[in-house]
Amino acid sequence: MKTSILKTALVIMTLVVISLILGSVNTPEAIAESKILETSIDDQTGVSITVYNSGSSLVRDVRNIKFPGGMVDLKFMDVASEIDPTSVHFASLTNPDGISIWEQNYEYDLISQSKLMEKYIGMEISFRQFNAETEKYDIESGILLSTQGGYVIQMEDKIHLGYPGEVILPELPDGLITRPTLVWLLDTASGGNHEVEMSYLTSGLSWRANYVAVINEKDDALDLNGWVTLNNTSGATYNDAKLKLIAGDVNRVQPEREMLRSLGYADSAVMEAKAAPSFEEKSFFEYHMYTLQRPATLKNNQQKQISLLEGNDVTAEKLFIYEPSGDYWYGGDSQKGKIQVKMAFMNEKKNGLGIPLPKGTVRVFKADTDGSLQLIGEDNIDHTPKDEELRLFLGEAFDIVGERILKNRRKISNRIWEYDVEIILRNHKDEGVVVTVVDHARGDWSILTATSDWNKKDASTFEFPVKVKKDGEVKITYTVRREY
Repeated sequence: MKTSILKTALVIMTLVVISLILGSVNTPEAIAESKILETSIDDQTGVSITVYNSGSSLVRDVRNIKFPGGMVDLKFMDVASEIDPTSVHFASLTNPDGISIWEQNYEYDLISQSKLMEKYIGMEISFRQFNAETEKYDIESGILLSTQGGYVIQMEDKIHLGYPGEVILPELPDGLITRPTLVWLLDTASGGNHEVEMSYLTSGLSWRANYVAVINEKDDALDLNGWVTLNNTSGATYNDAKLKLIAGDVNRVQPEREMLRSLGYADSAVMEAKAAPSFEEKSFFEYHMYTLQRPATLKNNQQKQISLLEGNDVTAEKLFIYEPSGDYWYGGDSQKGKIQVKMAFMNEKKNGLGIPLPKGTVRVFKADTDGSLQLIGEDNIDHTPKDEELRLFLGEAFDIVGERILKNRRKISNRIWEYDVEIILRNHKDEGVVVTVVDHARGDWSILTATSDWNKKDASTFEFPVKVKKDGEVKITYTVRREY
């Protein structure tokens, strides 16, 4: 009996000691007594932004904060209103073990006229109205009954629909904030000054590449300038930010938005290319990263352009392509078509380029007889590695005409057919041109005869480079055998 009582007493004493220890650290009273601390952009010591051309961005915000020690409610203000709260990461760079995170909240119930009025339903509000007779303002009061479909106000024993003047509210209701704010409940046992970093993903920050090409008089070279266009509608301003741009198709989970698993960058040698001095290009995983070599300020609701690259006297070639559309093996024996005009050049170092080109729009200009630049076409390019060819579709030739005629079709067997084709090209320009005729055939095919040299481009495409003199006409014929 005595032994049992003694054991019970020991258990009770142990529980009391444990509760005292825990109570001194994380009791509800300790949470209730937590201090409120605010930090704004004024405390910021650095910010860096990584912008993906898919429309999302990674922001790293570093601030210097003096913590009083103990439990603290930290209100972290001046963050992007388009923030993804599930991606937020907070840590002390000064002493990572000195701060423990208990809770994180994202407050986005921003002040508006409608929300302010809703907070005062059932409460007294005042109105100020100018009195023309006394030339003074009269102030009246009433109880706000509803805001649905308009304001319903009880003033003495009468109900008023709408309000008779300027609304005056006594104070700002609890729970409304002027700007999006992250709130952490922290145990800052060490106290003192801490340099903290908060990183998060946000939408509303995007970039795209734009290029301007100027073709020379002979159409055999061009100057290419690349620009980065940044658009900031994220709801925050980033002062003197370190800017990185990621070019590539980075997969993001939709519709849920998850934090990038890795925030580190791979080491890589800088490409030897003629990039604009403001950007440094490196390979990064299976993408390419462009790092701005100086700080940049991105204001909210601002579009900014920064030079990306410059390529001068890039060797180029003007191409004329005739490629009729449709499956004319089975029908449509005759088809006229326009001649596509393209400019082709290699993205290589010896050609004045040689850096990975992010996808974007290329606008092509040429000087007229007065020396004024005129737009002659534009095209979109995809991400283009170095040492690859670019072909820009500029439009259709005015003075060159093409026609394709299916002269005969012969059934050799149930699975074999032969087709006789004639191509007619007419050139009304005052100079000779080379037109590349592109044709397609499905199944197992072969060209039995042809009056012009041809090349097999791929499994279903063949082409004929045809010279056409000025004001001249050229006919070529060929016979295709197809087996199904």
